[in-house]
Amino acid sequence: MKRLALLISILSSFFTLQSFAQMRIGYLSYDAVMHRMPEYTEAQQKVAELRVKYEQEATRGEEEFQRKFSEFLQGQKDFPENILVKRQAELQALMETGIKFRQEAQQLLSKAEQDFMAGVHERLYNAIQTVGQEGAYAAVLNTDGNQCPFINPALGEDITKQVLNKLGLSESNENEQ
Repeated sequence: MKRLALLISILSSFFTLQSFAQMRIGYLSYDAVMHRMPEYTEAQQKVAELRVKYEQEATRGEEEFQRKFSEFLQGQKDFPENILVKRQAELQALMETGIKFRQEAQQLLSKAEQDFMAGVHERLYNAIQTVGQEGAYAAVLNTDGNQCPFINPALGEDITKQVLNKLGLSESNENEQ
């Protein structure tokens, strides 16, 4: 009885290893492919334009604060107490508003970037899914960040070109960027 259990265990291990050896794995650098997509460039340009607008508005607020602070410093000796307190409160409010605006702008920029990039990620994900299914890969690995330092060439295949083709990007686009 023990021999039968051992034999079944050995056979199941053999078939599992045999099945694993027949699996193929695809791999690519997700970021490298994504950076070649025109949608990625467009999304990054939109984020950059939005960043410039927020920066201009923040700078405008800071310049207003600097102007009022300079006026305050020049006139503080001549202001009655109630005007001095009022001006200090104005300056404090302007400073707090500027800080709050910068924080909100950073959050809004992060959200906008996520929104702009959602379509890029979806399109790339769909292309990877299609190539994975068409190539009958057991898995597709992302090699970014040295997350996968070794892939056995007998079991793995670089699918970058296939994904680029699914995205409608030619190899000439790949070499240009």
